[in-house]
Amino acid sequence: MTNLLIEWKHFDKDGKTCARCSSTGINLADTIKELQTEFDPKGIRVEFKETKLPESRMSESNEILIDGVLLEKLIPNAETGENSCSSCSDLIGNYADCRCRTILQKEKLFEEIPIDLIKQAVLNKLTSK
Repeated sequence: MTNLLIEWKHFDKDGKTCARCSSTGINLADTIKELQTEFDPKGIRVEFKETKLPESRMSESNEILIDGVLLEKLIPNAETGENSCSSCSDLIGNYADCRCRTILQKEKLFEEIPIDLIKQAVLNKLTSK
């Protein structure tokens, strides 16, 4: 059996996370359910690890790693960036332009990571093994 580890890192303050990380978490949970159904008969076990980050590591928030490789490294023409996140600003009580990670692919900006990008990265990782 082959193991595939998907790790999701996100900022957590007292059990709460920002809106964009929350949306990514929902997308990731849905994707993992689909992948488990598809991959289990093929002998691939999908494992999930959630890493909750303190404010001091917020720059890593909303990262998805697949077998230790950042999602954006597994998707052609993808790069990371950042923009203002009012939701995180609310959580930390700092309204001086809190900035969070984004992914840019083919001129499309993603604040939350959609299901299709997660699946694409997983499939690209599996084909590279």
